[in-house]
Amino acid sequence: MSLEPTPEQIAALMARPADTPVVMINLLQFRPNGGLESYLRYAQEVAPHLQRVGGTVRYAGAAPGVVIGEGEKPWWDAIIVVEYPSPAALLDMVTNKDYLKVHEHRAAALDRGDLIATSAWTMAG
Repeated sequence: MSLEPTPEQIAALMARPADTPVVMINLLQFRPNGGLESYLRYAQEVAPHLQRVGGTVRYAGAAPGVVIGEGEKPWWDAIIVVEYPSPAALLDMVTNKDYLKVHEHRAAALDRGDLIATSAWTMAG
């Protein structure tokens, strides 16, 4: 299982509307023996990179439990929701040479890390 996007996945991300925020759902499974600690270091060091491109962490949490669905616990250990102002902003961040140094901590932290690009719905109230 890869922790890096394929060229096709990057192309699909860039095909999203350029002027629309993209909300990334990060489903994270930490490696035993230090994975969480490595990810927390990544989270701290990625903050200035997020700020530079206008990204915002909307939610971060753990302790998942299934309320509706199969099993007692999903495969992932934590979920993080990050909003970027555009697909280009996300790509700008993850291709920056200084970010790539920080990304090493993320790669060292995870057994699995699915990133799912979504767009927010506007719900009439």
